[in-house]
Amino acid sequence: MFKGRCGCGAVTYHMKTAPMFVHCCHCCECQRQTGAAYVLNAIIEADRVEFEGPITEHELPTPSGKGQIITRCRDCGVAVFSSYMVRLGKLRYVRVGTLNDPDQCPPDVQIFTSSKQTWVPLSEDIPIFDEFYKFDEVWPKEALDRLEAALA
Repeated sequence: MFKGRCGCGAVTYHMKTAPMFVHCCHCCECQRQTGAAYVLNAIIEADRVEFEGPITEHELPTPSGKGQIITRCRDCGVAVFSSYMVRLGKLRYVRVGTLNDPDQCPPDVQIFTSSKQTWVPLSEDIPIFDEFYKFDEVWPKEALDRLEAALA
């Protein structure tokens, strides 16, 4: 089981299954929102994530104009997961760094590397994309099937 929590421990969660796919995103918005050089997001069906504790939700714009909701611990403010407005209630993007064992969710791809910090090295073992990618060219069939079912 994949368990995690916020910084103070008031919000805890678990993912009932492994995520469908994990992004290492280097876009400028992720850098701004996290205060870091990139973010790791484990993409999973919303109904496969159970959480407890006091949360707040913050709507933020995205470059696409579709927006996203960031779910944070009400007490410490740590972002635990996010959801894009276009898929609200269907998918969660769990912040891998909040997992008790982040090594359980290594990145499947590195995206938006055209805006990465110049001092960040990229692993040649993980597919690299200057911007985004085509789902059917990158995601395994099982993950694509799960995604299609979640978005139906």
